[in-house]
This record gives sequence, structure tokens and C-alpha cells, in this order.
Amino acid sequence: MRVGHGSADLPVPDGTPMGGYLDRPGPSAGLLDPLSVEAITWFDGERRFALATADIICVNEDLAHRVRSEARSLGCELWLAATHTHSGPETGCVPGGGPTPGAWLDRLSEVVGVAVRRAIDNECPCDGEARRGELHGVGADRSQPSAPAVVPLTVIAVHERSEKGERVAGVLVVLPVHPTVLPATSRLVSADLVGAVRRALRARLGPGVWAVVATGAAGDISTRHTRRGQDAAELDRLAGMVADRCLELLREPPDRAWAAGSRVAWAARRLVLDPAGPGEGAVAADPAELVRGLRAAEESGDPVAVRMARSRLEGVRARSARANPIGVHVHTARIGQLSVAGLPGEPFLAVAESITSEGPVMVLGYVNGYPGYLPTAEAYGRAEYEVLVSQVAPGSAEMLAGAARQLLEDM
Repeated sequence: MRVGHGSADLPVPDGTPMGGYLDRPGPSAGLLDPLSVEAITWFDGERRFALATADIICVNEDLAHRVRSEARSLGCELWLAATHTHSGPETGCVPGGGPTPGAWLDRLSEVVGVAVRRAIDNECPCDGEARRGELHGVGADRSQPSAPAVVPLTVIAVHERSEKGERVAGVLVVLPVHPTVLPATSRLVSADLVGAVRRALRARLGPGVWAVVATGAAGDISTRHTRRGQDAAELDRLAGMVADRCLELLREPPDRAWAAGSRVAWAARRLVLDPAGPGEGAVAADPAELVRGLRAAEESGDPVAVRMARSRLEGVRARSARANPIGVHVHTARIGQLSVAGLPGEPFLAVAESITSEGPVMVLGYVNGYPGYLPTAEAYGRAEYEVLVSQVAPGSAEMLAGAARQLLEDM
């Protein structure tokens, strides 16, 4: 198996509309850290598979269609995943999906192509190892203040083989946490938590070792109850915790992901999700009542309660009346013994945890489309932001997980 990595910068001019927060005070006005597109390719001698991550809020289907079509001209099956930074450009992120602004459709297509071509050019013989463990103190259920701050962390180590021996060429980390440390008031462009983790890993792994961080199923997981601030120092603190845990896992016994003679395969299925009905996700969702709840939270002086109350109100205001079903794609791949699932939009973590297969498994969110939040069926009984703003009917997330499991079983 030959594996390559490529990277390309994604500049964001000052004055660019930013995605992620409804109450952003204005367009971008400076740079905290640069955005990028990172790509990894796997080539078994016949078939080439590529995973690209872009520091943007979401990947709409029009963008996914264009970059995937262009990658086919390179003989490559491509998945494009958003890291979901809320401090990058607005790329048309609306509940249920929408069009990508024309300028960003062109710019992203170009940058993704550059990163993928660089990865192909850098391919060399590599083995892969998979490790998985618990990460404490970084992410937790953002709607449940008392929930334990524990999430699964997946680390794929890529070992380059040559006449000189074997070395770690790079790592792929799947982090199922909303990368939202910086506040809505910030107008500085940043890859937020994902970018900080990349930097921390590269610093710890040393020169010549690449690091790619993909956002997992983070629909209900964030740093809301674990962060101590919302600035660059807090980004570094949390990123250091993630990077240190990755290094701990790299010292533990691995599962074999792929080896020299391994093969690559992939499959996809299109599903049609029913829209949420008038009463679904509307428990205690009267706007006037939510306004009173926000005022009570503000009077309490509890910043977490204020943020949660404001989120509920934002959910009701942001949700549109949608009568049409939403078409989505579920993607799966096999890279040797490693099973990979790419889900669109923002699935809840429990959705990813239900996708199992023989051997190591990694599940990515925000891949090749944006239907919005994908809560578990159980979550629809709670009037929380993710449910209130969701455009799909209860059971949709479980349908996607079931399709992923079946695709992996059939491969």
C-alpha cells in the first residue's frame, strides 16, 4: 500500500462573511491561525482513495459533487470532510443544506485539487496501525452539564517503509468534538480546536511528520462544559491535552489497519430522509417561553445557562419550515482491515458508536453533504438546540447508521 499526504493553504481575505454563529458582529478582520485543506491518499496499485479535510463550516452537496468529479480525473475516489470550524468562511451552512457561494465553490475546488495532487505525488510504501481510547476533559454532551467529559479518540499511525527501515510518516486523528473554543464575538480567522491540535501534534511528533485531524460525530459534543476560556491560550491547553493523549495511545499495542498487500475498496448509498413534522423537536419550544428562559438565565449570572438558553432560542429562529425530503449519501471504505464510515452533516456521537465491524473502525462526520443535525431518535424528546434546528424526522440518524453497517458488511 502506498500512502501520501498533501496540504494546501486556504486564505481568507479580511471582510469575508464568517460561518457558524448567527450573532457574529461582523465579517472577518484578521488572522489568528491559517486555514488549510489536508489530504491523504491510499493506493493499492489499482485503486486510489483520498480523504480531504477542509477548515470550513460545512461541505454542501454541490461542492462535494464538483471536487469528487474532478478527483475522478486523477483516478481517485475522494471524500471531502469539513473540520467544522466556526471561525472560517461562510460556505452556505444552513439547516438541510444549501448552495455554496460561487466564489468559495471555485476556490475550494481549486485548493482541494492542489492538496490531493500533492498527496498523490508524495505516495510511498506505508503500513498502518489503529488505536482507540478514551479522551477525558476536552469534550462532553453540550446539552447536559452533568454529563461525563469523556469521548472516544481514534489515532491512525502511518509508518513509512524504505531501505533505511521504518519511521512514523504521519498520523490521522478522529476527534468527535465540536471545534468551537473561540466565541461568536471573535472575527479572527482560525481553524479553532482542529488547527490547534494539528499544531500540537506536529510539535510533539517532530519535523517531517504530518498530522491530519478529522472531526468525528460531534453533533452533540463540544467544549462548552470543559473550556476555561475562549481564547488562544485555551486552544493551546485543550489541544495539548488531545495531543498528549494521542502520544499515550501511540505507545499502546495497536490493531493492524493495513499492510503491504492490503486492498482498498469503497461503497456508497443514497438515502432520502423525511423532513421533521410540525410537532417533532418542538417540545417546550414556544419562542415566548424560550425568551423568558433566556432572561431568567441572564438574571442568574450563570454563563453556561445563558449560552444554553440562547442556543434553544436560536434553534427555533433558525429552523425553516421544510416540506421536502432531504437526499443524502452514506459512504464507507475498507483500507485493508480498517473500516471507515463517512456520514453527512452533524450526527450525534451515539450514531457513530453504533457503527461496528470486524477490525478497527473510524467514523467521520461532515462528509460530502450537509443535511444539518442528525440527533438520535431518543433526543427528540428534549427541547435542545440540535433537535429544535434539525430538519429531519426522528429515526433518520439510525437509518444512516444502519446503511453504513450494511455497506461495510457487504464489502
